[in-house]
Amino acid sequence: MFKEFKEFAMRGNVIDLAVGVIIGAAFGKVVDSLVKDVIMPPLGFLIGKVDFANLFLTLAQGKVPGPYATLDAAQKAGAVTLNLGVFINTMISFTIVAFAIFIVVKAMNKLKREEPAAPAAATPEDVQLLREIRDLLKK
Repeated sequence: MFKEFKEFAMRGNVIDLAVGVIIGAAFGKVVDSLVKDVIMPPLGFLIGKVDFANLFLTLAQGKVPGPYATLDAAQKAGAVTLNLGVFINTMISFTIVAFAIFIVVKAMNKLKREEPAAPAAATPEDVQLLREIRDLLKK
């Protein structure tokens, strides 16, 4: 069993998968920062100075009654909140990651396209003559 596991773990695909997961996690952090720090502030400003990170609805008051200025303050007070802004940020992050993966897969598929098969070598003249004779005899 150990030998089989070792063979499985040493296959190139497993190593490639591990590298992909690590790079994917780092890429996710970059995209998360892009959404939170670059995309959402101007979008919130254009919509009317809305900070999406603090866009939430209070469903139940916490130990300290609201209104709460920020999502962090509401959570520290123990309030039950519906975090719409966090969801919007996550959806934008997902869309960016999905688009980036689409572009990478599309590029890989373009590289993997098979070259058209080379045309078959011309049939030798003697074989061609024998085929013609065969066809004439069939008639």
